[in-house]
Amino acid sequence: MAKVCQITGRKRMIGNNVAHSKLRTKRTFDLNLKHKRFWSEEEKRFITLKVTTKGMRTIMKNGLDACIKDAQQKGYIKLV
Repeated sequence: MAKVCQITGRKRMIGNNVAHSKLRTKRTFDLNLKHKRFWSEEEKRFITLKVTTKGMRTIMKNGLDACIKDAQQKGYIKLV
């Protein structure tokens, strides 16, 4: 599976390394992805997600079940 947050849908960005002489070479800005288990009170089971730290803060603010429903509607996640 690709390096994509399953809650926010964020992907890595591509940019430039800029040297002192203004020479530019390509580089990637990777995400701070974590494999995290969350307890779903609605389903009474643990759900393992690949989320960024921003996605974890979103889950803490809005709740796991609301975030999962929103991510499924946007097509970021498919749970069985």
